[in-house]
Amino acid sequence: MNHDAIAVIDFGGQYAHLIATKVRRSEVLAEILQPDDPTEMFEKYKGIIISGSPSLASHGEDSMYNKEIYDLKIPILGFCFGHQEIAKHYGGKVIHGGREWGHTDLEILRSHPIFDGLDSVQQVWMSHFDSVVEVGPEFEELAYSSMGPGTAEHRFAAIGSDSLRRYGFQFHPEVDDTTNGDKMIANFVLDICGCKPSWTMENYIGEQVGAIEKQVGDKSVFLLASGGVDSTVAAKLFAQALGSQRLELLHVDNGMMRKDESRKVMALLADLGLDSNLHFVDATSDFLDALAGVTDPEKKRSIIGQTFVDVFQREAIKLGIEGHLLGQGTIYPDTIETGGTKRADTIKTHHNRVPIIEKMIAQGKVVEPLADLYKVEVRELGEKLGIPHDALWRHPFPGPGLGVRLLCSDGKPENPGADQLAEEVSDAAREYGLEAVALPIRSVGVKADLRSYEHPVMLHGKLRYEKLLEASSGVLKDVSGINRCVWNLGQTLPRKMRLLAAYMTKDRLDLLREVDAIVMEALERHGVYDSIWQCPTVLAPLEIDGKGRELVIVRPIHSERAMTATAARLSSELIAELRQEILDIENVSGLALDLTSKPPGTIEWE
Repeated sequence: MNHDAIAVIDFGGQYAHLIATKVRRSEVLAEILQPDDPTEMFEKYKGIIISGSPSLASHGEDSMYNKEIYDLKIPILGFCFGHQEIAKHYGGKVIHGGREWGHTDLEILRSHPIFDGLDSVQQVWMSHFDSVVEVGPEFEELAYSSMGPGTAEHRFAAIGSDSLRRYGFQFHPEVDDTTNGDKMIANFVLDICGCKPSWTMENYIGEQVGAIEKQVGDKSVFLLASGGVDSTVAAKLFAQALGSQRLELLHVDNGMMRKDESRKVMALLADLGLDSNLHFVDATSDFLDALAGVTDPEKKRSIIGQTFVDVFQREAIKLGIEGHLLGQGTIYPDTIETGGTKRADTIKTHHNRVPIIEKMIAQGKVVEPLADLYKVEVRELGEKLGIPHDALWRHPFPGPGLGVRLLCSDGKPENPGADQLAEEVSDAAREYGLEAVALPIRSVGVKADLRSYEHPVMLHGKLRYEKLLEASSGVLKDVSGINRCVWNLGQTLPRKMRLLAAYMTKDRLDLLREVDAIVMEALERHGVYDSIWQCPTVLAPLEIDGKGRELVIVRPIHSERAMTATAARLSSELIAELRQEILDIENVSGLALDLTSKPPGTIEWE
């Protein structure tokens, strides 16, 4: 079946494939193209959307792309960097300034088809360093952010030219945190571009079954089945395409699983009828030996990925199936955050994107039927394949397991400019009636599509939750060199913190398993497990005021596709129970609640 389609130009922003996903939610096919693809490749599309980018339009970065697209007689819409490039091309001006992170209000100036059906004030999501401050003669300002219109850097949050059919949004309508972003994109796709909706998940299943059959041919597939949503859905899709006899499943206990996880995984796969060729191996010693003495997050991820492959190859030889293709439940965030597209910055390397896997992919030895999907689409696909709701709506669990939630250190604080940073965060927090201290550890984050590896800040004080989130956002905007804010759940703000030497050991993992189990049980007991998308529990090796060895950080978030996230509120009763249970554990020095949105903080700390 031929579908009307939209081309999404991927400038390496974190959300390029998310744009395509949102277009598909309107039942219109979207395909990803590169900025330097020839003009004739764009001619079959009904419209073009230009993504954001880690590049700075104000500095002319990434400006050598195919600008002949602007000569095409089809509508074009740009987001963030794309918005700025459209403004520049048609005589506008972009400056390096007016940066905004997170939620803001969009003030729409007049009714327009692209905002059809929406109120004049809309909550949108910003993540940018550059701003449009002037537009060309054929353009008009359609909306400004809540900090305008008096501030030039916050004007022109939406621009348009109906005569040229060119439009731009400074914000990101493709992320779920822009409340009516789906409607804005649908207005462009269906009304302005005139696309007919015909693309559905049923079509996707048929296409992927055909793609699996074509790639695998008369061979078979060997899948590492973690028991998570992605690998389980991939297993069912492989079984539908190939039959259970041509699918071998291996569950590897890497020593970094949750409490009693492997037993539950094996039972789940059996209940789904996927146990005819199901194998299990306890590889705890392989992983912990390989990770001994390692502290760097990227190196840890790389080692975990390499060890998975080593175990896979060893077990394949034992089973006599080394000729099978490797199946993976890779989804798009795994790829884009690893810098898997031409222009994307590496936010963090995922275990299924280490060099040996990339080499196998290039050799056609890896089959990844979910690689263009996000979690919400994977769950929708799983429902179509008959997987039970409870299995599909478990909290996502990273492939490296607790390995990315157990922070490691050689005991030497990396805190250049510590005194200045401490003063800046203290001053910024004081504006909200809070105390604050920068933690002598670092975590991975993402800012304007670029990886950050910066310090978290601990806030202390009594405020309503909404005010705490406002304070967190304000401090992150005002202070450079930080990418997270956590709220101290202890009685007083820490006065003395000592970073300890700590590595990936069974004792530390056992402690994290126990604390994680306490958090998960509390969420279920209070009836909020299903409403929270994910809740990582993190251990950081910090001695606080002479007590304990591990700071526990709990990170409950709301999300749908893992590309953005917002902090989820926990009730005061639930928090009180966590305080009582966790702070009484030997070796626990403190407890904090992560308030950070994504961006600027990634969901996992590493």
